[in-house]
Amino acid sequence: MKILRVLLAALATVTLLGGMAAAATYFYLTPRLPPVEALRELRLQVPLRVYSADRQLIAEFGEKRRVPVRYEDLPQQVIQAFLAAEDDRFFDHPGVDYQGLIRAGVSLLRTGEKRQGGSTITMQVARNFFLSREKTYLRKLTEILLALKIERELSKEQILELYLNKIYLGHRAYGVGAAAKVYYGRDLRDLSLPQIAMIAGLPKAPSRDNPVSNPARAIERRNYVLGRMYSLGYIDAETYRAALLMPDDARLHKVGIAVEAPFAAEMVRAEMVRRFGEAAYTRGYSVYTSLDSARQAAANRALREALLAYDRRHGYRGPEARIELAADAGPADIAARLEGVPVYGDLFPAIVVAVEDKAFSAVLRNGEQVQVEWEGLSWARAYKGRDRLGPRLKRAAEVVQPGDRVRLRYHDDAWRLSQLPAVEGALLSVDPDSGAIQALVGGFDFYRSKFNRAVQARRQPGSSFKPIIYSAALEKGFTPASILNDAPVVFDDPALERVWRPENYSGRFYGPTRLREALTHSRNLVSIRLLRAIGVPYAIEYAQRFGFRPEQLPANLSLSLGSGSVSPLDMARAYSVFANGGFRIEPYLISRILDADGTPLYEADPAVACRECEAADAERPLPVAASAETTTDGPAAAAVDEAAGPQPPRRAERVITAQNDWLMLSMLQDVIRRGTGRRALQLGRRDLAGKTGTTNDQRDAWFCGFTPALVTVSWVGFDEVAPLGRRETGSRAALPMWIAYMREALKGVPEIQRDPPAGLISVRIDPATGLLAGADQRDAIFETFREENVPRRLAVPPGIHEGEAGADEGSDALF
Repeated sequence: MKILRVLLAALATVTLLGGMAAAATYFYLTPRLPPVEALRELRLQVPLRVYSADRQLIAEFGEKRRVPVRYEDLPQQVIQAFLAAEDDRFFDHPGVDYQGLIRAGVSLLRTGEKRQGGSTITMQVARNFFLSREKTYLRKLTEILLALKIERELSKEQILELYLNKIYLGHRAYGVGAAAKVYYGRDLRDLSLPQIAMIAGLPKAPSRDNPVSNPARAIERRNYVLGRMYSLGYIDAETYRAALLMPDDARLHKVGIAVEAPFAAEMVRAEMVRRFGEAAYTRGYSVYTSLDSARQAAANRALREALLAYDRRHGYRGPEARIELAADAGPADIAARLEGVPVYGDLFPAIVVAVEDKAFSAVLRNGEQVQVEWEGLSWARAYKGRDRLGPRLKRAAEVVQPGDRVRLRYHDDAWRLSQLPAVEGALLSVDPDSGAIQALVGGFDFYRSKFNRAVQARRQPGSSFKPIIYSAALEKGFTPASILNDAPVVFDDPALERVWRPENYSGRFYGPTRLREALTHSRNLVSIRLLRAIGVPYAIEYAQRFGFRPEQLPANLSLSLGSGSVSPLDMARAYSVFANGGFRIEPYLISRILDADGTPLYEADPAVACRECEAADAERPLPVAASAETTTDGPAAAAVDEAAGPQPPRRAERVITAQNDWLMLSMLQDVIRRGTGRRALQLGRRDLAGKTGTTNDQRDAWFCGFTPALVTVSWVGFDEVAPLGRRETGSRAALPMWIAYMREALKGVPEIQRDPPAGLISVRIDPATGLLAGADQRDAIFETFREENVPRRLAVPPGIHEGEAGADEGSDALF
């Protein structure tokens, strides 16, 4: 009896001391618990995502891959699988599963080891969001108290949603939505039961036992989860047995990029970091660009094909490397030698393994062995210099040998020998009315060179700058029929620091030439005389209307031949003026920025070219001036504005007159119809206009062209400025890229023919003098003039003296 009383007293003492210790711990830890309110406004680290205008994914930036899923959107089997794997009493306990804790305690007493055990989903939420992962008694007590607090303030559904979006599941996947994408390349709702069970089994050891790193162990864990689901009544026996037999097809899936536009994506990333700092990568921003996914794909193809075509014209520079092959090496061994060698564009690395008379076979990086026939390699005459090729090939062995590491391209249903182009290029396409960038390619492959030539390169535009000079001249009173002399000229211009003897590309001189013909055929000497006539200072000031800055343009006569320093973006802005009727727009890429909740943070508000607005303004009566009694200030005015509905877009500034613009449009259309851009006639459209551009020694090749619906600029050149080679003009090197792109970009776009504006008159002129043609002159042509610039003199017919033809009626200068 006495012993019993002693035992009871001891038990009471222990209980009292334990209670006091528990109370002390509670009162010590409780004030230190983090506020649960933070979970209500929690911002999960969601990557930055960039989309095209048609909502196709372009890029994702951020260390953590996460696809947040709301509780109501979670498939029921996902909830059941995680409850079966982690906490089947989740909806019954108060945040702490005392049965589990007792089991963990018994294990501790029996083994003397601290093991993870008894953690509920709520406790895991407490640990993942607020606590470290160290295994100490104090941390465990804190975790328990915090779990109880979380359960008091959040619903079970909120807790489970937090858990399933936060938990790490291996390979940078955070949350079940991301895991579905990473391992199976699918949305969560599209997973099968075995795939769901596989993901539900990952929290225990996500890095070690995931289906990519350890497939066998992952299958064991998956089957355990399926068994738990069956024992808990979530699935029936037939479903359970069928799921066990299902093989697993997990593999790492890259982010599902739908649109290849890495140069544009990098522009967006840089701008988002500028605006939001490092938070840009974690706050779940969605950026919608102006890019059209179909046009972007066409731009990628057009640029790569143009650069590869240039490269083929200049010969084969040999293999990238030589690999010593063992005699018994199989395809897998050979493919292993290509590990780490990237694919650029659509050029795959390969190792030549056998050479026949007019064919060879090679092994690709995936171990596949492919055959390259004569048609795919006969182009590869040896590169001997910029303008010199080796002899025509007779055998494949003249090009490749076993062990050569080469580049292959699958094109037109066959493998073909290729090589990484030494030349580079850019293509930029914009909507001329709004400035919305439709396609942007800054080089052959972003991962080979991140330099964005579409916006960062500063190159001489060559003859593609001439339309700016011609437009300035029209504003000075010149006409498309004005005559200037295409003849040799020598300038001793101090600004050029040398004697300058410019000439035409052909080396010929054509004598007196109308401006229309001079621009159509890109006559350099006429352009120089034209600039001298209007003055360099005036031309530089005028060029600013098109968005050029004075520091980009040399203050000498070489400006007439495009010796400035511009980017394809600058040229696209300038040519948009000609395309849209005379308004300057600003190209833009970002249309909208949304936060993680879909709330708009930014909406582009571009100034838009609006020819119709001017016509409407001309017909609209002038507003009546407001009196003191009818003031438009204050709440009443605000109510009127709100009732009026959405406000019209901002109008772009008119920078050249409608008459000037129409005359330039007609001359630039002639460049396509019968001038240096006539290759574009293959597109079969009558609304094309543009201008080639070629600089000294063919260092830069351009084509800047448009329809009223789309402006596109293409450029080809070396990053380290060097000649492209003989005959590598804008027409040969850059125009094919433009044509290939516009062929796709203009599908379904109707032709647009702009009517001449008021103030223009078409009259018959003598093509030789630009003067009015006589009524019976057979070779007369029509030309369009501003009303005030119509020629006043008749051309002198052969055999008639000038005085007899009324030469006192004024004169037209011949420069």
